[in-house]
Amino acid sequence: VQPVLESEEFQLIPLQQGDFESLYQVASDPKVWEQHPNKDRYQREVFENFFRGAMESKGAFKIVEKTTGDVLGSSRYYNFDENDSHIFIGYTFYGTKSWGKGINPKVKKLMLDYIFQYVDKVHFHIGKENFRSQKALEKLGGIKIAEEEVAYFAEPTRTNFVYEIKKEDWV
Repeated sequence: VQPVLESEEFQLIPLQQGDFESLYQVASDPKVWEQHPNKDRYQREVFENFFRGAMESKGAFKIVEKTTGDVLGSSRYYNFDENDSHIFIGYTFYGTKSWGKGINPKVKKLMLDYIFQYVDKVHFHIGKENFRSQKALEKLGGIKIAEEEVAYFAEPTRTNFVYEIKKEDWV
């Protein structure tokens, strides 16, 4: 689940250990994490855990703007369920300079178009207070289907909503 995904504007490149510093530069702004369930990820040691979880997921990407080469943020595929034919997309974040520019829907479209070749449904965990992400996912066609406690990698458990997009609704 970790090819290079590419559009005219963006590249999603499988995350590598050497990407830590460039990604942490983006993640070190406290504003990035204001609405996330784990608001202290801007701290280096907390982000190190987050990054380790991204690497171990074997489904994480750095998001790069092709014209500038700038690292904009990260997202990942995780928790593949073969029996139910679904996978999660999440742990997505962008630096504030990328906000409000329509980047997230374009990146999510790239990820969804690719993964719907292999699964019937995509799920998303979104923090209960992350209204920005809830709204963004609803614009993409995501439907809230559940609420659950999620234990992030080496972080406290938090309440999240589960959103779903079905392949037949996407195509």
